[in-house]
Amino acid sequence: MAIEPTIPDSITVHLGPPDREAPDVTLSYTDYLKNVASSEIYPTWEEEAIRANVLAQNSFALNRVYTEYYRSRGYPFDITNDIARDQSFVYGRDIFENVGRIVDENFDTYIRRPGAVEPLFAAYCDGVEVVCDGFSQWGSQQLASEGLSAEAILRRYFGDIELVRDVPVGGSVSSAPKVPLRLGSIGPNTQRLQVRLNRISTDFPAIPKIYPADGVFGPETEAAVRAFQRTFSMTEDGVVGSGTWYRINAIYTAVKRLADLNSEGLRPEEVATQFPEALRRGSSGVAVRAMQYYLSYVGRFVDTVPTVTADGVFGPETERAVRAFQETYGLTVDGVVGELTWDALYRVYLGMVESIPLYYREGVTVPFPGVIIKIGTEGESVRLLQNYLNYIAATFSEIPRVSVTGYYGTATAAAVDAFVRLFGITALPGVVDSIVWNAITDVYDDLWVGNRVSDGQYPGVLGA
Repeated sequence: MAIEPTIPDSITVHLGPPDREAPDVTLSYTDYLKNVASSEIYPTWEEEAIRANVLAQNSFALNRVYTEYYRSRGYPFDITNDIARDQSFVYGRDIFENVGRIVDENFDTYIRRPGAVEPLFAAYCDGVEVVCDGFSQWGSQQLASEGLSAEAILRRYFGDIELVRDVPVGGSVSSAPKVPLRLGSIGPNTQRLQVRLNRISTDFPAIPKIYPADGVFGPETEAAVRAFQRTFSMTEDGVVGSGTWYRINAIYTAVKRLADLNSEGLRPEEVATQFPEALRRGSSGVAVRAMQYYLSYVGRFVDTVPTVTADGVFGPETERAVRAFQETYGLTVDGVVGELTWDALYRVYLGMVESIPLYYREGVTVPFPGVIIKIGTEGESVRLLQNYLNYIAATFSEIPRVSVTGYYGTATAAAVDAFVRLFGITALPGVVDSIVWNAITDVYDDLWVGNRVSDGQYPGVLGA
């Protein structure tokens, strides 16, 4: 499911009920709307009635596309021409000239509820042979003949709505991530996954909540994915490939009633993202720093990949290193870190650090273990972190000492947050990513070799 609805370039229509074998036809989205409008209404109707019908038909179709109603159920199409479920579509029919013009003027406008994101499931019927709770096609003609505008007609039937105009056009209708989401994944797809699992867990309490829904795929998210897979009789591997992704979308659409006139609605915060879709020159922030950290570590062992400074700013030096990495590992060389490059970089880094034994030796630090550490994480990486923090706390009393248990609970999170505040690091509360880990091990190293922290060495350390 995309963040904000867009108008797809094309749409695939199944010429029959979804479970019946029939041809699938792919055509441009506007040609589809023109066919539906020409099949559903009369060209002799008032123009405002035609416009109101086109807007309803567009919102109906976009709801099917946006929620991936059929694709999330395993079908290779976006909508059917079964009028019991969807809209009338007569393959190969002629298009009425005035109807086609009105579609061209309105295909990038859809209906939604105020405060919602998804296109309204604008259910309708002819209002004569079939009467329904939604929009009446013949009723719209009567209202238009009385002088009502298209928007007024829609409000008469759907109540409190708004029209979203000038919607962007283009792109794929599939939301499934290009690479499976698993431990260590980071970005908007992970955050969407977390939001959807949290909502599903309200109806299925066996699935644990994930807080915060921060776009970081840690142990808490993996546990929720496994619980979802177990609940819905899927292979329980904690990995979100296209099968699990679409199953989650299908259940989420059902519990939110997104494909229903009385939808619960998607709030903007349910589709917001913590990290950008792709990192490129000019990008900045936490995700850039993490990428630079991985890139620099790889560069220490791969001669063709230069190291970079992990400063959170994607400049020319970082772009050159990204291009070198892409060329070295057979990726498209464009200098942009999208899903494929991020996944490859993370996997290369993880392969390098997995051979390093995770146990505490005084004076020796290890690189970031490759998996985000947050509340609920257990294992040797947490035990290492706790030892590093305690050593630093002996010098900086602002950082509380913690019990070395190997479990990352609230006390360890408080010590991490104290470290982050003291050393002026930008980080998500209670989350140890590659940048926080690197900062902790850097300070530990400095203290171990006797280099007292000098003034200005670590911004934010007062009186150092």
